[in-house]
Amino acid sequence: MKILFLACLRAHTGNATTAQRIRDHLEDAGHTCILKDADAVRSPFEVARLIYQEKFEAGLAIHLYKAGRFLLGNRIPFGAVFGGTDINEDIKNEEKYRVMGAVLEEARFAVAFTYKMKEVAATTWPHAMNKIHIQTQGILTHPNSSFNCETFLENAGIRQDRGNLHLFLLICGLRRVKDPLYLVETFAEWHKRDPSVYMAIIGPSVDPVFTHEVVAKLQKYILITQDETVKQESAAVLEAMDLEVPVLARNILGNTAIIKHEDTGLIFSNPQEFVELAKRLMTESALKRRIISNAKEYVQTHHSWEREREKYQNLILNLNLTN
Repeated sequence: MKILFLACLRAHTGNATTAQRIRDHLEDAGHTCILKDADAVRSPFEVARLIYQEKFEAGLAIHLYKAGRFLLGNRIPFGAVFGGTDINEDIKNEEKYRVMGAVLEEARFAVAFTYKMKEVAATTWPHAMNKIHIQTQGILTHPNSSFNCETFLENAGIRQDRGNLHLFLLICGLRRVKDPLYLVETFAEWHKRDPSVYMAIIGPSVDPVFTHEVVAKLQKYILITQDETVKQESAAVLEAMDLEVPVLARNILGNTAIIKHEDTGLIFSNPQEFVELAKRLMTESALKRRIISNAKEYVQTHHSWEREREKYQNLILNLNLTN
């Protein structure tokens, strides 16, 4: 089957990496899956013409409003995958809410990444409750052999005893919405009191103007690198859990959906609480061991790459059967 797959494909974003992974799942089943950047689409007529000219048989979209709206009325069966802003932001806008409801009405299936996301969507659009499937994000972790911690610390000018050093990594594409400076001032004060703690912000420069602001803000007590080897920013928390690295995460819906406080990670609500929890992680070895063990088990149980592949392949197969 030839599938038109619409998603926002800005480099190094969660949408882009998720879309590429789902496309690989579908092509592995023998389908032809063409990814098109929804941000570059100018009108529904452009998509209608593309469907006619390229003879697409089905459609798929990530984000009901940003991408799914372009598949409305095009007479091909399609499915949709909820994006974070669908539930967190766009639902508050009356026009976007209306359009997303229309997409759910016409879509043959919809996919939510978490139970909470499905609960909100089903409450908002009760008519779509039975067509919303839950499929958590699947990951296939490969440790990055190109990243050498010793070399990184040397390049950053840190030459103190490695045994007494505590390095906190923030995996984050440098764009304003990610708020990479959230912890900077509080962490800097902590560093003054305890010179053994450092933070490294690792990720691509998605927004060059904002990157300049970030670099200008940081002092030597915070490290920064634009590391193009970080490809899966959207799965950074899950990958850390799978690689047995303890996670401290901000108290937002996307994090609390996958992290249970003091069980599979630590959740903080403000910078001061981050420091308090970080100190616990540094001093309470039993807590650290428990978090690492439980997080590893959670990822292997709930975020299987193989089960994600099977789920999307079955959904698309059923889409074809009901055409």
